[in-house]
Amino acid sequence: MKKTDSPPPSAPGADDDDRARLVRPPKRVSLLSRLRTYLLTGLIVTAPLAITIYLAWAFIVTVDENVTPLIPARYNPENYLPFTVPGLGILVVSIGFIIIGFLTANFVGRSLIRTGERLVDRMPVVRTVYSALKQIFETVLQQSSQAFSQVVLIEYPRPGSWAIAFLTADTLGEVPRRTERDLISLFVPTTPNPTSGFVLFVPREDVIFLDMTVEEGMKMVISAGMVMPPDRTAPGYVPPITPETVRARRLQARNNRNNRANKAAAE
Repeated sequence: MKKTDSPPPSAPGADDDDRARLVRPPKRVSLLSRLRTYLLTGLIVTAPLAITIYLAWAFIVTVDENVTPLIPARYNPENYLPFTVPGLGILVVSIGFIIIGFLTANFVGRSLIRTGERLVDRMPVVRTVYSALKQIFETVLQQSSQAFSQVVLIEYPRPGSWAIAFLTADTLGEVPRRTERDLISLFVPTTPNPTSGFVLFVPREDVIFLDMTVEEGMKMVISAGMVMPPDRTAPGYVPPITPETVRARRLQARNNRNNRANKAAAE
């Protein structure tokens, strides 16, 4: 009869050591570590809100300090109230822009604008600055413009290295004619200040178009890549529920009900 090998006897107290190792309590976190965690959490939650409020308030105060003194004393509500009215300057500037836009849309306003532009065209330095600023504002503010319409990936500054860029427009004029290529105009921002950057004319076939929004791309640039948007093309991705999503679902449900009602009435 073959003798089976039995496990060697364990040393006395070995089972107790194993059980003690298995049920060892987790390492306790010191009070100083907890306070540091709470401090960082509070800073992360509070700092963005505080900076946003500070910048908004600084902008309002700056506009008020420069515009409110221009209001005649007879029409300045601060002369009749025991307190200052924050945002009064912004309100006055907004009303001024609305009036200028209304006048510009009329025939008389357009005639005045053309007369003013003819005068500016006779000034050598002012003409260049005015025409450049006008073209930039028309490109950025017009609703039909494609400025910053999409986020793309390009190989920059060398092959194998990728950078975030923003599509501004299809390249027209002399540049595509000289190169004989289908080019698009891209803006490559710098980090963490996206207001500066580079303008590149890149062949369309060398560009990868992304599904992220322009706002998400800006967040990625400003945060130096620490804030990553979700991959909407990944399998199993569930989009977050937003007010726009709720309205779209309600509209779809209403359309479905109307279609069923119309079909039943036709039958």
